[in-house]
Amino acid sequence: MDIQSLLFTFFGGLGIFLFGIKFMGDGLQKIAGDGLRNLLDKFTSNPFLGVLTGMVVTILIQSSSSTTVLTVGLVSAGFMTLRQAIGVIMGANIGTTVTAFIIGIDLEAYALPILFIGTVLIFFFKNKKTNNIGQTFFGFGALFYGLTLMGEGVAPLENLPAFNDLTISMSTNPLLGVLVGVLFTVGLQSSSATIGLLQELFSQGTIPLDAALPILFGDNIGTTITAVIAAIGASVAAKRAAMIHVIFNVLGAVIVLILLVPYTAFISYLQDALQLNPPMTIAFAHGIFNVTNMLIQLPFVGVLAYIVTRLIPSREEEIDYQTKHLDPLFIQQSPSIALDQAKLETLRMAAYAEKGLKQSETYLETKNKKNAENIVRYEEAVNNLDKNITNYLTGISSRSLSSESSRQHSVLMDTTRDIERVSDHVENLMELVDYQVSNKVTLSPEAYKDLNQMYELTMSTFSQSIEALEQDNHEIASQVLKQEEEIDRLERKLRKKHILRLNEGQCSGSAGIVFVDFLSNLERIGDHAVNIAETVLDDDHKLKQSN
Repeated sequence: MDIQSLLFTFFGGLGIFLFGIKFMGDGLQKIAGDGLRNLLDKFTSNPFLGVLTGMVVTILIQSSSSTTVLTVGLVSAGFMTLRQAIGVIMGANIGTTVTAFIIGIDLEAYALPILFIGTVLIFFFKNKKTNNIGQTFFGFGALFYGLTLMGEGVAPLENLPAFNDLTISMSTNPLLGVLVGVLFTVGLQSSSATIGLLQELFSQGTIPLDAALPILFGDNIGTTITAVIAAIGASVAAKRAAMIHVIFNVLGAVIVLILLVPYTAFISYLQDALQLNPPMTIAFAHGIFNVTNMLIQLPFVGVLAYIVTRLIPSREEEIDYQTKHLDPLFIQQSPSIALDQAKLETLRMAAYAEKGLKQSETYLETKNKKNAENIVRYEEAVNNLDKNITNYLTGISSRSLSSESSRQHSVLMDTTRDIERVSDHVENLMELVDYQVSNKVTLSPEAYKDLNQMYELTMSTFSQSIEALEQDNHEIASQVLKQEEEIDRLERKLRKKHILRLNEGQCSGSAGIVFVDFLSNLERIGDHAVNIAETVLDDDHKLKQSN
């Protein structure tokens, strides 16, 4: 076979192998449903559970990098703490070894029949579940067929003096082997592909065990690059999660390199004692390495989190998306205290909505994408708190409440809904700026001045409504009602000014639409501020206001 045929065979096999892993992972993920994100979100309350969850998710999607990227996204969105993420990342490293064990089963001779079974299930059945199973089978077969082609492509390397010299160098200098593993995995963006190739080389006797193991450890370091790339431009929390992945894998590689001679002897002993075939030997080496690394570092989760926090200090506000005050025990023991705790959480929720509103004004002025990112983060925090507060208040409603407690319960139920709607309108304001930027819509200086005036009045009104809620202050609540009337008058006034600008040609039609939408959303925020203020007022006062 000439060099061209060898290259075509190897790279074609590599492509089929990578496709097989991806296709199989997608099929498994569809079979599992859309609950993988929820699984990560719910079952990571402690590092040990995080490890188990990370393992399960990685086995389902057949990619530790994908699990880590998903974890980085959850940390960035605030739905997972850094400590929780560490456990998931450790579990992902163990879960990814399953691919190596699958390869170790040595089903290459059955690759084409498995491909055929997958094809039949995909093309001759209309049931989606059956199609998903077929996709998994097809990917499984493609994985082994690609592996066979890769083996054919690298078989002649055994006779190349340069390659033999390289393997000898890696045997005597393990750091070179680690570097080769890192570069291969970074290049292929798949540790499974690199380890699969390593299993094939070791199976053919092209590379000895003492040279293969350092490459294996380098693969584990190289796989962290995907999470690092995913964290670029993300939140500080996401960058920290990616850094944890790097530190965890590098530390593991350093520890095992120090103990490389006894570790190599141990793996060699297992190969003989258990009668392992060469691919399974590499799979065992990979699995034992990752499990041992997890057991060593799991007790030091807090230390790892501290180190990363020091290495990557925060230059932005840390948003805590989790509830701080909603203890279920209070619902059973003292519903009145539970209501007080719910009020504290509602005030936190309101503070995030208010900060989002301020960010939207800044975004209108600066067009800085960082402000838009902050608005999204505040919106996610508000939505998460809204869901948890509402569930908590629903639990309280099942208890026997005094008339005052019933009033407070009603106030908080209504208020959380209004705060959530305020946050939605803030998101609308952000999207209006996005539209303005993407469509090159220019507002006149006079229009910006009018919007700033509307913003200031709206923010002041909303802030006062939250102050009235916090203090249960009727006087401040009454002032909010008066200010909302001023917001309505100002909106009518600014609409008339806008029509004049349109008639005089100072403003384009598209700019006019954006301007009016800004006014409408700010006016609606004012309405929700009034709703909050009215819940603070007693029934008699509200009756007078309605008359």
